[in-house]
Formats: sequence, C-alpha cells, structure tokens
Amino acid sequence: MRLADLTGRSVAVWGTGREGRAAVRAVAAHRPARLIAVDDSADYLSVPWEGELAALAPLAGGEHAFAALAAADVVVRSPGVPSTHPWMAELRGRGITITGGSALWLADNAARTVGVTGSKGKSTTASLISHLLAAAGRPNVFGGNIGVPLLDLPDADLYVLELSSYQCADLTDSPRVAVVTALFPEHLDAHGGEREYYRDKLNLLRHGPQLIVVNGADERLAGEVRGISDLNGWPPVEAAGPDSRFRIGPDDFVYASDTRLFPRSALRLRGAHNGRNLCVALAVLDGMGVDVVDLRSVLEKAVAAFEGLPHRLAEIEDPSGLTFVDDTLSTSPYSAMHAIDAYEGRPLTVLVGGTDRGLDYGPLREHLRGREITVIGLPDSGPRILAALAGLAGVRTQNAEDLPAAVRLAREVTPAGGVVLLSPAAPSYGRFRNFEHRSEVFAEAIRATA
Repeated sequence: MRLADLTGRSVAVWGTGREGRAAVRAVAAHRPARLIAVDDSADYLSVPWEGELAALAPLAGGEHAFAALAAADVVVRSPGVPSTHPWMAELRGRGITITGGSALWLADNAARTVGVTGSKGKSTTASLISHLLAAAGRPNVFGGNIGVPLLDLPDADLYVLELSSYQCADLTDSPRVAVVTALFPEHLDAHGGEREYYRDKLNLLRHGPQLIVVNGADERLAGEVRGISDLNGWPPVEAAGPDSRFRIGPDDFVYASDTRLFPRSALRLRGAHNGRNLCVALAVLDGMGVDVVDLRSVLEKAVAAFEGLPHRLAEIEDPSGLTFVDDTLSTSPYSAMHAIDAYEGRPLTVLVGGTDRGLDYGPLREHLRGREITVIGLPDSGPRILAALAGLAGVRTQNAEDLPAAVRLAREVTPAGGVVLLSPAAPSYGRFRNFEHRSEVFAEAIRATA
C-alpha cells in the first residue's frame, strides 16, 4: 500500500508520538475522505494536539479510541503499538488494513534505500554505512528508528535507514539493499514470542531486495536466513565470518579477500562486535559497486573519523581514574554480553536492570561463568537478574535502590583503573522517561559523586 492509495479512504493514525505526527501530515497531503488520530493510552489528553495537527486530524482517545480505529478503512499504526495489542487481531478480523508509516514510505522509495536491522548493532552499522558511502562519493540521507521518521525525510537519491523490528513487521516492500547485523531474542512481549520476533525482524528480507548482507559470524542469524534469497535468487552475502570476503584477520587487519585494507584499530569503537559491524558495512559498499580495495585509503580515513553513537559504549571521563561507560541502549542480556566483552581484561563493575519484560538471563549467567566481575542490580529487574547469577564463583552481586545509589556503590567496590559499565540488559521505561533520561541520570550521578 502506498500513500497515494489512501486518497478518498477513511484513515486512522494510531499513536501520537513523533511517528504518528509524521503520518498525520503525510496522509493528510493525499486527501483521505476522513482522517483521525487515535491515542489509546490512559493519559492521551496530556499529549499536546493542537494547531495544524488538530486541524488535519481530530484526536480520539479513552472510550472512543477503539471505535475510531474500527470505523477506518486503513489503520496506520506507530511502531510503539505492539503486534500483541489485543485490538490488532480484532481489527484484522473486521477486514481493516493495518500498515505503518515506514511501510508506506518504503512502498515509494525502496529502490533507493539501504535498510539495516538487527538485534544488536543496527544503529552503529547503519550510521557507518551512511558515513562510508558519503566518503566514497555517494551522498545520502540517514534516518529511521534513531533519527527522523521516514515520512519526514527530505527527497534524496539515496537513503540509509536504521529499522526496528516494529517497523519491519508491516513492510510489504524490501529496500534495495537489506542488511541484518545480529539476531537474538528481544522485544518478545511486543511480538508474542521468539519465533514471532524473528519473523517480524526478517520480514525486511522477504519482499525482493536486490542485495542481502548479513553478519556471517552470527550462527543463529545464519540459520534463520537459510533458504532466503534476493530478487535474483542469490543467497545472502555473509560478512565478518571466517570465510567471508570482508573479515578481521588473525593479524587484526580488515581484509577484502586476500587484500589487507587497514588495521581494525582504525575504527575507534570498542568490542569485537563493532569489528563485525565494520565488515558488514564494507560488504554493503562492495555490493553497491564501490571499489573498496581501490578506495581503501579514503575509507580508512573515514573509518578513523567515525564517531560512535551516543549511549553505546560511550566513555565518560572521571578524575578518579575509573572509566565510566554509558551503554544505556543495551536492552537485552546479549547486548550486555557484548559490552562486557569489550572491557575484558580490566576490573569491571556492570550495572544491570530496568523494565522487567520476563527475559531469560540464563545466557548472561553462562557468559559470566569463570569471570571475575561485580554486578550491581537496579530496579525493577535487577534483583531477578542477580538471582539468575547466584552461585557463580567470581561473580559478586549487590542490589542498589536506584541508579545514583548504584554509582556510589560502584565507586566503592571498583578497583583503581577499573571500569563501571551501565549496560542494563533491560529497557528504561518505568523509572525513566526514556533511555536518554536514564543516561542523563547516570551522568549526573557520576558528577555528583566525583
């Protein structure tokens, strides 16, 4: 379904955040017969909905929310509306078409788009692809889940997008280049289970992309994409695996087949996972016709100039000699495991816990087996995470009443020259407005206790 298909139809936009607002403006430009915005949250009236937005689409909420959705021909849901919402099945049962703003945009722009998703690394990899394409003379617009909503993007010849599982779920068109960086259980409450999450995530690949690039070092991902092919019938291009064209060699250089490109250390981002992200990005450029070998000196300079994204293994200076690290975007045990590995060999205290979505922390337990590490639990899921780690030799655990208390405790128990890592393995909602707010509280606690 395209935006032009909404002309003369009754449309409800479900959600009033950034994505919902973009959808209202975009849909209104195509003259629907009726356009209404719907917020089913209990505090919907607290959302400023006035001026241009109110004129384009009146706001329905409370007891009127479902009726407004059920009266529509098409519902455009925001990414924040989960697939498991009880109204989703009811609306589909009534024959109402449900789509999303990202799906509407891609229906018109897929041929000039690189789309990146993954349970870990999608933001960094998408940003790195955009950065390297620009250095190679391919100007582009970067957006998506961490940037500007797709429906608000300016016109361009080339786009690089970071796409969440929520955005991928509704797609009926794949981007020209579809990229997956990693796959592990995440957001299960919003998708209905592990299989459903993988299905929605990998929907990015299922509508005829011209090129598919995946992280070949991720065994789960390799298994899930087996049998999937691009528009020409070719299997996904694997990067970062031991037999991949683009890989990190034993000498810690980045390789393109047998050609050494530049040292892995050119990329200043920590962690083996970021080396794999770099290989995936280079494979994308290679697949798009960029002569990576010929341009290796240009690309090395661009890689060296690349800045990591905020809230992902971002180091904060402290006069004590401790290294504080903001990895607040870590929302699963697997992402926390990557962050812990990035500081292997240094005394480490990791702060974990947040919104409890019932995730299985068994993988984190196995990952920490045999390590010397201190783990401090934060509300709400911290006590449950620490219980999952109980009995591990070398793993010292203690709960804290809140994030500032955890920072004070971490200063007391972390040896000189050590690392205090906020990698919560859980979302921020409940105790914080969002992940940015959690990051702000962490930074302020570091300053207050310096």
